[in-house]
Amino acid sequence: MNFVEQKIGNVLVVGVNLARATLQEAESFKQLLFNAMERGERKIVVDFSQCDFVDSTFLGSLVVSLKRMTQAGGDIRLVGFRPAVRSMMELTRMHKVFDCYETVQDAVKSFE
Repeated sequence: MNFVEQKIGNVLVVGVNLARATLQEAESFKQLLFNAMERGERKIVVDFSQCDFVDSTFLGSLVVSLKRMTQAGGDIRLVGFRPAVRSMMELTRMHKVFDCYETVQDAVKSFE
């Protein structure tokens, strides 16, 4: 499975279990996040600890989801950047758009 959902308290953690998160998976990822919002989720952590690469299309799906989430009164936070993913986040300045954390536990606690 490419994406794994887990509830920790009232926070939904979505694990991106892909070596490369690209155009092929971007739409299904965005739909997963939209579906979670429709179910009432307002606190989401996206975990990239299993991901070695993220392309701009996949990042775009994250930005669109964040926009919808903030309009609904929630937030999406990111964790677990491997070196290439961290570089992409910094290159695109996404680390300034999203709250980013080292661990899932830190991100979940940040919602308290």
